[in-house]
Parts: sequence; C-alpha cells; structure tokens
Amino acid sequence: MLKKSILQQILENTLFVWLGLTFILAIAGNSLVLPEWLQVIGRSHPLLLHFPIVLILMGIFFFWLPGIKSEVKEVGTFSLLIGSNFAGITVIAGLFLAKEGYEGSELSWHQWLGILVFVLSTLLYFFRNNSQSFIKPTSIALGALVIFTGHFGANLTHGNDFLLAPIQSKNPPQVQLAEAQVFRDMVQPIFKAKCQSCHKDGKMKGELRLDILEGIKKGGESGPFITAGDTENSLLFQRIHLPLEHEDHMPPENKEQLTEEEIEILSAWVKGGADFEQKVTQLPKEDNLFILASEKFSNQKNYDFDAADPDLVEELNNFYRKISPLYPDSPALEVSYFGIAAFSPSSLEDLKKISEQVVQINLNKMPLENVDFSFLAGFPNLEELQLNFGDLSDEQIESFPELPSLESLALSGNAITDKVIPRLQEFPNLKYLFVWQTNFSDQGREKLVENLKDVEIDFGFEDDGQIYKLNAPKLIFDNILFQDSMLLEIKHPINTVEIRYTLDGSTPDSVESTLYTNPVWIKNTSKIEARAFANGWLGSDTEKTLLFKSGIQPQNIQLLTQPSKSYRAQGNRTLNDKVKSVSNHTTGEWLGYQDNPLDFSFSFDENEHPSKIVFSLLYHEGAYIFPPSLVEIWVKEGNEWKQIIKENPEQSKDIKLARLEALGYDLPKGDFNEVRVRLSPLTRLPKWHPGAGEKGWVFIDELLLED
Repeated sequence: MLKKSILQQILENTLFVWLGLTFILAIAGNSLVLPEWLQVIGRSHPLLLHFPIVLILMGIFFFWLPGIKSEVKEVGTFSLLIGSNFAGITVIAGLFLAKEGYEGSELSWHQWLGILVFVLSTLLYFFRNNSQSFIKPTSIALGALVIFTGHFGANLTHGNDFLLAPIQSKNPPQVQLAEAQVFRDMVQPIFKAKCQSCHKDGKMKGELRLDILEGIKKGGESGPFITAGDTENSLLFQRIHLPLEHEDHMPPENKEQLTEEEIEILSAWVKGGADFEQKVTQLPKEDNLFILASEKFSNQKNYDFDAADPDLVEELNNFYRKISPLYPDSPALEVSYFGIAAFSPSSLEDLKKISEQVVQINLNKMPLENVDFSFLAGFPNLEELQLNFGDLSDEQIESFPELPSLESLALSGNAITDKVIPRLQEFPNLKYLFVWQTNFSDQGREKLVENLKDVEIDFGFEDDGQIYKLNAPKLIFDNILFQDSMLLEIKHPINTVEIRYTLDGSTPDSVESTLYTNPVWIKNTSKIEARAFANGWLGSDTEKTLLFKSGIQPQNIQLLTQPSKSYRAQGNRTLNDKVKSVSNHTTGEWLGYQDNPLDFSFSFDENEHPSKIVFSLLYHEGAYIFPPSLVEIWVKEGNEWKQIIKENPEQSKDIKLARLEALGYDLPKGDFNEVRVRLSPLTRLPKWHPGAGEKGWVFIDELLLED
C-alpha cells in the first residue's frame, strides 16, 4: 500500500505538470521553436492516444458499478489516474505534432476537445468522492468527449467520410459524358481519394491544400503544385515519380498508390493546360483525355421517372407502331410509326397511357394534316419529335402545346412559312431544328438564326459549291446479348437517304454493301456497321455496334489460371452469367489477366454441338488492354486433347476508344463435348505505345457458343 500511495502521489502531482505544459503550448505554442527531438515526441501522438481512451473509459465504467467493494473501486480510480496522465502526455504530443502543417477547423475541434478530455478526466479524478449527482453526469460528458475527440482525429488522419464509408453507397452517381468536366469529374476525385488525407483543411503537409481550388493553384512550401502545360516542373509529378521508399514520394508508401490510369489522367490534364472549367466534350476526339473519359462516363442519359408497365407497352405495340426502351434497361421510351395506310390519327391518343415515359416520337412520312397536336400537352419528358414530310400546316405548328423538355424538332418537307417563327421561339430547351424543304423566306431564315442563337438549325442542302456530310444512321435493337435471334432496325432522320450495312465489321460502301429496306433478323454474333448515302452528299460516318448471341449454354467452366486480384468479377461464373458488361474495365464485371494467360476448360450437353466459339472481349489500348497475343483451343477426343486452333490475332496499331470486341472460331465436327481455351496477353506493349515494354492485359466477360 505504501508503494501504491507514493506512486499515486507522484501521478497526481504529474497531472499539474501536464496541465501547465498544455496551457503554455495551447496559448503560446505558435511562438515557440521546437527542437527536432520534440518533433519525435509529437509524432508519437497516434501511438499514445489509445492508452488514455481505454483507461479513461475503464475508469468511467467503475463509477457506474453499483455497490462495489472499495478495493475494486480503487482499480477504477487508479485506471482513471493513469489514463488522465496519458491523456496529458497525448495532448502535449499532439500540440507538438500540430506544428507540422496541421491547421483548420478539424484540427481546432480535435485539439480543444482533447484538452477538454484531459481537464475533465483530471477534475473527475480529484472530485471522485463527490456526490453521484456530480460524478455520473460528468462521467457521461467525459465519455462523449472521448468519442467526439476520436472522431475528429480520425477525420484528420483518414478523411471526413472515414467513419461512415463502410455503410455508404459504393456506386457514385453516374455522370453523363455530355455534362462531365475534366477537373471536377476526372481529376478532383483522384485528389480526394489519394491525396487529401494529407493535404486538406486541418492537415496541410508541406503547406499544401488540395481540397479547395485556391490551395491547388497556390501550391505549397516547395513551390507550385502544378505548372500548366509542363509536367516536368510540376511538383505533383516530381513527387509521384520518386521511388516508393523515398520520404517525399506521393502518396506515402503506406497509402494507396496512384494507378497507371490515374497518372495518365493527371498528366493529360496538366499537359492540356490544367483547365479547371473545361468540359470533356470540348476536348478533341483524338485527345487521350477524351479517350479516357469516354470509357469512364456514360453516353446514356439517366431518367428519374418510373418505367411503364411492360404489359402495357407490349399491348401498345402492333404492326404499324413500335414502342421500345431508348436503350436497354432505360425507363425512357421511343415511339415509331410506319405503314401510311394503317395510320389513324386517333391512335395517337393511346400514347397518353405512357405519356410520362415517352421521350421520342417518330411520325415521319405519316399523313398528319388532320392531327390535333394538343394531345402532346401531357408529355412532360418529350425530348425529340420527328414530323418530317407530314403535310403539316402553319396552323398546326402554331397550336402546339407547351413542350418543356423538347430538344429536337424535325419539320423538314412541310409547307410551313415564316408565320410559325414566333411559336418556334417559345420552346425553352430547343437545341436542334430541322427545316429542310420548307417555305421559309430568306428573311425568315435570318430571323430564325437571329432569334434562336442557341439552336442548331439545319436548312438542308444548298448548292453553294460545298459538299456536306450526312448524319450517321441510328441502330435500334432490344438488347446487346440475345439468345436465338433479334430484330435490328436502322433509321435516319432523312427518309430519302439510302442506308447500306454490313454484319462482318467491314465498312459499308455505296455500291457493294447490302441495301437496308426492312428490319433485319440477326442470328449470330455480328459486328454491324451502317452508313447513309445520298446524291450530292458525302456519305455519313459509320454507326457501329456489336451484338452477341449467347446460344448454347456452356457447362462446368473451370478456370485453370486465376485472374488478377483487381479484376476477378465472379470468377468462372462470369463466363456464362449472360450479363454483358459495358466498355469500362472498372465495372467489376470483367476477368482481367496480365501476368499469366487466361486458361479455362468447359463442356456442353452431348445432345448439343456448337459450331462456333466466340469470346466477348474488351479492347482499350490506353489502359493497356489489347487483343490476345495468342489464342489456343483444344478439344478432348476420348482421353486425348487435340489442338484445333493456334493463332496470333491481329494486334492494335494505335490507341482507340474503349470498345467491345468479339473473337470467333469455328469448331470442328466430331465426337467431343469438352473444350480447353488459352488466351495469352501481350508480354510487351509495342514501341509506339506510351507504355512500350510493359505487360498488356486480356479482358473477357462472356463465353458464347453458337449452334
């Protein structure tokens, strides 16, 4: 008891030492110059802080135990005394550490709450024998302060969302390519994920702050963080290219490192001038940053309204009207009419049943002279309305209802005049207006251009000696992955053009390629390309898509080599889950191989014999994803494996946009029902590639067997 009493007296006296030092450092710390050995003590703050948390909370626990013996209560008392001393030491170490580039509101809250924890725990110790009306409320307040102090400390160390990150959504809001900004949507997320834990409000290592634009532009104590157009003289790139073990390497060795793609994005942004406002769509299409953005952001617009009843949509489809999703799984619908003889104006009233979901209506070449367009008044989301060659009058256009979402209006081939100009000016969101072969006067055209400055107006072909290019046609289909067959439609806003298409990936020409006249049934995996042609015009750009036939179901798929830990999707189930991924390798739906070949085997029902095997692959040279360098296929006849394919696929010759691709090979006729496949990635990227000499990747998401 004597030793304990002496120790207890020493610890009690020491508390006043820590209180005095805390007072001096908290009030006058900024005017003090600390020797290096005190900085070492300061950096022990994260190590020390766990002791007072446990000991103080244990001491509080003993205060709340009813009817405990004095000997047991002494354990809690001594725990609180030791915890208070460690709290004092921790506070002092923290005040030393705060001088190393920490500042801001997060630091202030953490610092003063920490001091309050120390002071309150000391008061609780010395007044522990007071009434319960003092002890219990004080102990509750002390426990809450410990929690909040730890919370702000975690924010300083790990970021503001550290505590709730596990229960927050892992799927960030999808950004549309048309709305994406280079800095906001591509660069800033990298800073937030990889840099801001050390360079933000409350923790500014090197006097550099990256959570606000002013901090990024200002730089830190070592100079400019970025130098527009010059990566060599930008501190950002000097630090990230230091050896990983170097103390100035960014991020530090114990933090998550930048990926190659992230470095590529930052480099392209700085080389392009480090613009903080530039939109992705303002970049040249061949720009490497645009290529990276095209796989990161969606071209498909998100809609927040509910989908229509599928049975109702099916009921509204008939032989003269087709209603289909704007793109797979979209709630937005497009409506197309065909067959002039079967058209009835009264049938337009049927569309009111799905008025909220309809975003596009195509009534080209329909007899519309008697149609009352007031029925459109209840279509709040209608964005595109095609009324080309519909015998419309000025009066019909003038009587159009309010269409708040209308962006594209096609009125070509109608005898409308300058009288409709005031009505056309009243569509608030109009972006495109097509008025070929109309009766607008020259003055009327000038007035349209002058009054609709934000609208792209197409007056059609004028023989001014220039040859213009047609717009590309539109490919319409239900799903990119189909079981047996699927109907493909090809449309163009100008019904008089000639559409040519191919199904083998070759570029269509105006003579030899198949002429499109009616919807086409696609019965195999096909690379579809289509172009529009017309006399006096340049042929359009090529519209492309790749449609996959799932066909026969593979069985017993076994991965003989394992994919990269970062790209393992659902393992062997990925290859036959009938889920077609988008052209983005980070979706978690792709198997990725780099250090070893993709090697797998599978079987199929002995009553089904596929004639062709197709691999659904992803190519994106900018992300090092190339065609396989070698494709090998074996079939098992009896107990023997027989190699039937050994081929080096044609390799990429430049960097292109991320895209889906398919490699297909014929299977022989014979008595086998087990197949083995090996797809080898490039061991060295070609000399023309920025990453020349590095390893390439192979990405696959589906194995398809055609009968």
